[in-house]
Amino acid sequence: MFERNAKVDVELNRDVEGLLHEAGKDLILPIVQMGEPVLRQPSGQYAGQLSKRTLAKLLDTMRETMLEAPGVGLAAPQIGLGLAIAVIEDHLRDDEDDPREIGELPFRVIINPSYEPVGGETRSFYEGCLSFSGYQAVRRRWLDITARWQDEGGKRHEERMHGWPARIFQHETDHLSGEVYIDKAEIRSLSSDDNLSDFWAEDPMPTEAAEELGFTL
Repeated sequence: MFERNAKVDVELNRDVEGLLHEAGKDLILPIVQMGEPVLRQPSGQYAGQLSKRTLAKLLDTMRETMLEAPGVGLAAPQIGLGLAIAVIEDHLRDDEDDPREIGELPFRVIINPSYEPVGGETRSFYEGCLSFSGYQAVRRRWLDITARWQDEGGKRHEERMHGWPARIFQHETDHLSGEVYIDKAEIRSLSSDDNLSDFWAEDPMPTEAAEELGFTL
């Protein structure tokens, strides 16, 4: 749980309410793009600084903004808010043979998240970011992790995650430390969304892309 005696930060709460007002009835906010300082600053730990009403509105807005984008995760810095809060959600695809091992990931609020690898296996796949719109690149990530976080009520959770859900959790958690996926991506793999669709999307395993573009998996 969050601290019982935690006091609402009135100024911060007011600022967040102002931000949410900009979302309007559709609950959609603009997503911060690369180059804005908030994406490069470590987020502050959340300990109950917002009222329950404001936090609930914030989480609803983050989810709607993520789905509208569309995306499978959104961290608070991506809407200009430097708090360690993110939302994630993804669902199974029709292709059972997808090497990315996409699994069902119900909607979750992850507050103050962290992770550590389980074993040493990694996988390299194309991934993108809503804050680096229009491009994707190959990023190596841990295949299995132990994920830890708090939910909106402050309850602590720990879960082993595998495959694509683990990648999503890593991606959003990294945002909260000021890291964007491109920081550790294979830079020669960088592709526009259109070129990825035209040249490399037929096989999710980026083997051919590595050969043609000159990077190592």
